[in-house]
Amino acid sequence: MTIPMIIGVFAIMSYQLVDSAFIGQLGVKPLAVVGFTIPVYQLIIGIQVGIGIATTAVISRSLGANNQQQARQLGTLVISIGFLLLLLLCVLIWLNQSRLLGILGAEADIYPIAQAYWLPWLVSTWLGAMLYFGYSIYRAHGHTKLPGLVMVVTSVLNMLLDPLFIFVFDMGIAGAAWATICAFCVGCLIIYPRILSKQWMSLQLKLKENLDGLRQLISIMIPAMMSQFIPPISAMAATAIVAAFGESVIAAWGLGTRIEFFSIIIVLALTMGMPPMVGRMRGAQEFEKIHQLVKLALGFVMGWQLLIAVIGLTVSGMIGRLLTSDLVVAEILQDYLWRVPFSFGALGCCMILVSVCNAMGLSMRALMISALRLLCFYLPCLWVGAQMNGLNGLFIGAMLGNLGAGIMSWFMYKQALNQLRRSR
Repeated sequence: MTIPMIIGVFAIMSYQLVDSAFIGQLGVKPLAVVGFTIPVYQLIIGIQVGIGIATTAVISRSLGANNQQQARQLGTLVISIGFLLLLLLCVLIWLNQSRLLGILGAEADIYPIAQAYWLPWLVSTWLGAMLYFGYSIYRAHGHTKLPGLVMVVTSVLNMLLDPLFIFVFDMGIAGAAWATICAFCVGCLIIYPRILSKQWMSLQLKLKENLDGLRQLISIMIPAMMSQFIPPISAMAATAIVAAFGESVIAAWGLGTRIEFFSIIIVLALTMGMPPMVGRMRGAQEFEKIHQLVKLALGFVMGWQLLIAVIGLTVSGMIGRLLTSDLVVAEILQDYLWRVPFSFGALGCCMILVSVCNAMGLSMRALMISALRLLCFYLPCLWVGAQMNGLNGLFIGAMLGNLGAGIMSWFMYKQALNQLRRSR
């Protein structure tokens, strides 16, 4: 379940990196336009992922309870809600683009480039969301191979079309968005005919069943969306704390954050691969199997991340020299790699337990774990560490914050599981 997601996530990250490299050749202003899309994109992604989490949770639970008809009804409901909600959001963003650019602090000379880019970019974003919902339905039914393959196909196609649209057709930054539109259209043409052929969606809509399904979706979707908005806010707060130490530290922190993201690719894939299994077990009331699966995943993550941390420690000096030519930044990054990665195992466990709680239908518990991790452990430890021992304290605080959050998430998951056991 997880291996195809690892390959797919890596492919997506690669195409986004290549996309940025091509746009970077167009100059500073096009890159600035892309930068101004990031906050808006995070809003769209938060809603998209919230719907996707709810999709996997409710459909897999219905399948676990052997209710195939309800699973088909939910599939149709998810696609309909996602289609309309994301379309409405993208239209509102397009109609208010000048106001949004002004709020984000864009200069007047950026506006014409942004206006040429935002329409195809919003279309590509909406298509990407529809493709993601298709992936979610596939995962809910226990299939990850085709979504993983389509992620690779669309990513490679995007990378191949980028130079064609940007440079050959001379479309500039808008060409990058049009390349993405073409790639996502191909992805949708692969995914959706197969969903229909497998009868994972139903066109026979029943009002009462759809209202019940809608309530189930909303009960998971809203908290899941809220939990997606917490990390960007906390990242801004963490950046403000780190920025007090100067440009070299903020540069090293940015590089460390990128290393962190690459090191937890397997964790991200597990958060996609496990929920369908957990949801089915929850539907069948197999709580012991859920606990065995969770322990297996957490044990693997702790061991894997410890291995990554030891390797990072061994080659920390070489990593610093490879990623930056600035000796001061490289030295600070080396200090970061000596401390913070040893807490990535606990961070990974926290992320997995959030996805498991969502899959069990405990979306408020998942939201609480996400909020406590960042607002009660990570940020306070970061700030206290910086105040007590400067730069070393900052890195130690980040490490302790992740470790504390991992321990807290385990106890909160155990408490929730015991409550479900008693209530069956």
